[in-house]
Amino acid sequence: MASSPLSQTRFRIIFGISWVIVLADLVLMLKWFGQPWEASLIDSSISTITLVLLSLLIMNTLRFYTPRRERYVNILAWCLFLMGIWLAFSHWLLILAAGHFEGYRQFLKSSMPVRGSIGLLILGCIALISVVWFNSEEQKQTDQRKTDAEKLSKEAELFKLRQQLQPHFLFNSLNSINALISIKPDEARKMVQQLSDFLRGTMRKEENLFIRFSDELEYLKLYLEIEKVRFGYRLKPQMDIAEEALSWKIPALLVQPLMENAIKFGLYGTTGEVTILLRARVIDKHLVVAVMNPFDADMQMPEGTGFGLNSVKRRLYLLFARNDLVEINKEKNSFVVVIRIPAVEEAIEASRAATA
Repeated sequence: MASSPLSQTRFRIIFGISWVIVLADLVLMLKWFGQPWEASLIDSSISTITLVLLSLLIMNTLRFYTPRRERYVNILAWCLFLMGIWLAFSHWLLILAAGHFEGYRQFLKSSMPVRGSIGLLILGCIALISVVWFNSEEQKQTDQRKTDAEKLSKEAELFKLRQQLQPHFLFNSLNSINALISIKPDEARKMVQQLSDFLRGTMRKEENLFIRFSDELEYLKLYLEIEKVRFGYRLKPQMDIAEEALSWKIPALLVQPLMENAIKFGLYGTTGEVTILLRARVIDKHLVVAVMNPFDADMQMPEGTGFGLNSVKRRLYLLFARNDLVEINKEKNSFVVVIRIPAVEEAIEASRAATA
């Protein structure tokens, strides 16, 4: 339900001042037509008060029922009906209150057409303003509901994307633990503990949309420890992190899919050591994170859905409304994924722009 304009103090003041002006104007007009001050004041007060009551009736009725555009003629008919009631009722009251003034009854009778025109004009203006106001309020509420629905949808999609990352990694880890139990039980126990710590940290981080990059690195190091148990000496992760990058706020759990993708494709088809490089710098008010792994263009890559990279692209788009934040490069013997993360303020601005 749309709120009444009189629910706001500013409009109540404007409403009151407007009727005071109408009252003063009617008093001066009646005096100009030769009526005594007392009769002019009584006439103007009764006419104005009854018009105010009818105006409030119109506003409250249109608050609950606003006809469609093709039925706006009903509003005009309603205003004509109310104007007739106002003329009859005010005429009766004015005869009782001011009929004893000399010549007033004749003046009242002759002025009825003018009074009717003025009353219809005022009531019509009140109805028009009310229709415009309530239609505007209804549109605002509709837009707000749409925005809220889109926000919930976006949050649900972000949550779904983050949740979908875990089962893939979890299945791989459990398979590795199963393989280690019989041949390396100590390594299996270590991996179970690391996996437990990893998942516990994941649950805590999912409570926050943005976290510091330093916190993301701690989570990432734990993830890499688990992967080292899986791949042994073959996996050699390296990190080159600038000091100013550590305090940068990034979407939680954003880098892990990139590292998982690099490990998957970097270690495929090789039995030797493979270096996975993670580099982070702050450049032009963006945190630029690059993940690099070896790449052999002649080797057939393992099949996959590309969900990890696609989820990163989608999350960044949902948060910052930009499609240019992920770049994929194949340089000679290396495969590089670069993501550019704007300041959190840009995500807030993107959300406001979507709301506007």
